Amino acid sequence: MNEYLLNFELNEKQIVLRTSPSSRLVDLLRNDLNLTGTKVSCEVGRCGACMVMVDGKQMNACLTMAYQCEGKKVTTIEGVSEQKIDPIQQAFLEEGGFQCGYCTPGMVMSIKAKLLEHPKATFAELKEALSGNLCRCTGYGGIYRALERIVNEQSSQLLRR
Repeated sequence: MNEYLLNFELNEKQIVLRTSPSSRLVDLLRNDLNLTGTKVSCEVGRCGACMVMVDGKQMNACLTMAYQCEGKKVTTIEGVSEQKIDPIQQAFLEEGGFQCGYCTPGMVMSIKAKLLEHPKATFAELKEALSGNLCRCTGYGGIYRALERIVNEQSSQLLRR
């Protein structure tokens, strides 16, 4: 195995890891770094269960190779809410936006990436941000209620300024 030292920022901490450049990011996170919030499902980039942010952009960790993370800033679901629950997670929780919960970390990451890019995103824009995420349990009603809540809470916060 051809190894090299991978240097990147993970959840605001500097990481140096000896690995193969062709290792998948999802495997590094789960197996080498014990961050299991990033899920493995389809392994071909269709379901979004493994969604993370790389330099603020949503990326499927199952399709991202180690060498692509060199010098980058990677954020996983664990990095979204280290101190307290993120408002996106709170909306999913209170609106029943999950059933088994397997897809939820990926969905939270997709919404987070969209809101970092466009803080005043509409319901339609947030829904579009989830186009790479699949849920097989909920029927999407609770997920869409969570998106509506996020949009409404953003509007309320903007009005209070």
